[in-house]
Amino acid sequence: MKNKFKLKNIVLILLFVYMCFIFVTQRITMHKINNEIDKKEVQLDKAKKKNQKLQDEVKLSKSKDYRERLARERLRFIKEGETPVINNK
Repeated sequence: MKNKFKLKNIVLILLFVYMCFIFVTQRITMHKINNEIDKKEVQLDKAKKKNQKLQDEVKLSKSKDYRERLARERLRFIKEGETPVINNK
């Protein structure tokens, strides 16, 4: 009779240890997954901000004033009647 209780107790203890091990490994896995989710959310926010900035630039590039300013700065165009000023530096 004593052997039965000992065997039963050993089995219960082993079952409890196994359940604790499973619980701990699941918690570790969940922690890693949550960290990855946080990292991906930060990357997503950065990508959304960059996308919005690019969309704003596209809208700006469609305006006539922006294209005119680029032509003046990069290609050194001037309007009729304007006097060009050359900087020697």
